[in-house]
Amino acid sequence: MGILKRAISADASAVAMAVDTTDIVSEIEKIHKTSAVTTAALGRLTTAASMIGYSLKNKDDSVTLRLDGKGPSGALIAVSDYMGNVKSYIQNPVVEIPLNKHGKLDVAGAVGRDGTLSVIKDIGLKEPYSGMIPLVSGEIAEDVAAYFATSEQVPTVCGLGVLVNPDLSVNCAGGYLVQLLPFASDAVIDQIEKNVNSLKSVTQMMSDGLTMDELVLKLLDGLEPNLLDEA
Repeated sequence: MGILKRAISADASAVAMAVDTTDIVSEIEKIHKTSAVTTAALGRLTTAASMIGYSLKNKDDSVTLRLDGKGPSGALIAVSDYMGNVKSYIQNPVVEIPLNKHGKLDVAGAVGRDGTLSVIKDIGLKEPYSGMIPLVSGEIAEDVAAYFATSEQVPTVCGLGVLVNPDLSVNCAGGYLVQLLPFASDAVIDQIEKNVNSLKSVTQMMSDGLTMDELVLKLLDGLEPNLLDEA
């Protein structure tokens, strides 16, 4: 698993989590021999699965994220245990498509936008809990946030990023989640929006040397955050 940090606001209405998954995503690239854009796509889904997995409570719990956007990469699957350890799979590991209009790897173009994201949580109940949403963008972070808002009614901000070197090795990978509890005030919501809007991209922040501790505290800046456990 990666380096994961969590923080909570002083009034306990907002929780932030950030994870450095560079080692995990590097291993995925070596195992699956993915092209640059599929490394980015599977790396993002893997990072999201790791954070959701770490939120599970019991050692036998697991979560499966399955994204099928009907794009050239085919289906992507990431399965995490309660410690954030992830196993991932992609149907078509090598996809070569042009960069997007911003000059970045076109993750949405690889995974597609016309499909679904399903999240299945096996938490020891008779039947696993499952939710499915139509894809919002295919960029994965927005889709994960939409899943939480729609299926679990938890307002969520998600950021995910993978920076791939020219030789296809992974330079850095990571992500964050910020989630609000039902009693979060408008002032807390406004502060988090302000904080998130002021951030650089995940990979830019990591390239600048920002630690996961610093990132979760930035996400909850102005809310007197306290660091929680670490993994």
